[in-house]
Amino acid sequence: MSSSMSQLFNIKTINVKGQMIRVGIRPGKPHLTPLLICNGIGASMELVFSFVEQLHPDLEVIAFDVPGVGGSPSPVFPYTFEGMARTVDRMLDSLEYEKVCVIGVSWGGFLAQQFARDYPKRCKKLILAATSCGIGMVMPSPKVLTLMASPLRYTNPNHMAKIAPDIYGGAFRRNQELCTAYASKMKAKNSSLGYYYQTTAVYFWSSMFWLHELTQPTLVLAGNDDPLIPLINMRFIARQIPGAELHVFDDGHLFIVTAAEATARLVNRFLNEERHKTVMHPLERFSQKEKSNLEVA
Repeated sequence: MSSSMSQLFNIKTINVKGQMIRVGIRPGKPHLTPLLICNGIGASMELVFSFVEQLHPDLEVIAFDVPGVGGSPSPVFPYTFEGMARTVDRMLDSLEYEKVCVIGVSWGGFLAQQFARDYPKRCKKLILAATSCGIGMVMPSPKVLTLMASPLRYTNPNHMAKIAPDIYGGAFRRNQELCTAYASKMKAKNSSLGYYYQTTAVYFWSSMFWLHELTQPTLVLAGNDDPLIPLINMRFIARQIPGAELHVFDDGHLFIVTAAEATARLVNRFLNEERHKTVMHPLERFSQKEKSNLEVA
């Protein structure tokens, strides 16, 4: 994390109905709806700081560590995405935010979808990055699933650097120095229990049958070389959510890190624009999306 980001982010720990949550806030201007970031599995808020640095300076940004990750201790019992969405809602109450836009990255995309469904009046816009619908998705290869089964990559930099090309793809396949630098940056004292809680939540969750009910303007971001979330999953999400637009990066799972500037440019534009969604028949939406909304950033 750059020294400028250290100074701009206010980091504190708050009590949310008995659960301590580490929260980071980059202050912004009141005329813009704040952006809430839901991070990927096992990743603390520091993962997205380089991305936040590229966002509009007037945009207030809220990041947090999921229980069991980074500075947020593990809960006593496992949680579901419904329960975690409720925790996020209560966290926003504690922080006195009435409405936010939400970006969910990978595992955080599951949480973002659930939050958008359960608290639609609180979620103004939705951004889904490198995520899926959960149960019913096209799965990654058995090799990738095996590598993801353990949180070792977050505690052992050498292991992370070794497996990063296989699980993240994209720029990590082409640049070993990037793998080493990322592994060193992401070394954290995460709770193995918290990691397994996150993994367990995925096993019992799916948005497949209610994606079409989401009402928020939605931006879907994907990588065309994503071993964890094959591209077809993001196409499915964009097809199901009314009016959603899809952008595909020539990159892998962590384009929010490896293409932070390009990702932030799309997010800035999406948050700034006013759109009027027209609900169409799903097949008609898909046809238009393939012709006009799919692009390589």
